[in-house]
Amino acid sequence: MISNSTRLADCRSVLLLVVTALMLSACGFQLRSSADLPSEMASTNLVIDNEYSDLARRLEVLLTQSGVQLVGADQATAILEVPINRVVTDVLTIGDNARVREYRVSHTVEFRLLDAGGSELLPRQTLRQTREISFDEQEILGASREQEYLQKDLANLMARLILQRLEGSGN
Repeated sequence: MISNSTRLADCRSVLLLVVTALMLSACGFQLRSSADLPSEMASTNLVIDNEYSDLARRLEVLLTQSGVQLVGADQATAILEVPINRVVTDVLTIGDNARVREYRVSHTVEFRLLDAGGSELLPRQTLRQTREISFDEQEILGASREQEYLQKDLANLMARLILQRLEGSGN
C-alpha cells in the first residue's frame, strides 16, 4: 500500500518536471544535434595550423555531427580555413606582494569558407571571446586546471560560433 506522503512526493516530482519542460519550451530552448550547413560543405577540407588544438578537434566533431565529411584538399567541395587560432593569457591585476591576482584568457579566431575553386562563400570572419580568472597562490594546482578548463571551454564556444556563422552563410 502506497502512503499519502509517497503519492504527494510523486505528484510534486511530476509537477516539477512539467513546469521545467514548459519553462524550457517557452524560452525557446531546444537541443541541437547538428547545424544546417551549406550544401557545398558536404566534403570539406579543414585547414588549421595545429590540427591537434582544442579548437580543431571540437570543429571536427561538430562538422562531422552536422553531416560534413572531412577530406583532403583534392576531394574537397569546400575549404574551411582557420589561419588564426590564438589563445593569450594576460595579467590583469597584481597584489601587494607583487604576485598576480587576476588573469584574462582571450581566444581569437579568424576563419573563412571557400568553394573548391577558391571563391569565397563566407568572407574572413573574426571571433574573440575572453574570460577572467582569479589566482589564489594557496591553490596553484587548482588555478592551472581552471585556466586549462577555460581554454577548452573557449575553444568549444568558438567552434560552436563558427558553425553558427557557417550555418547563416547558407541562407
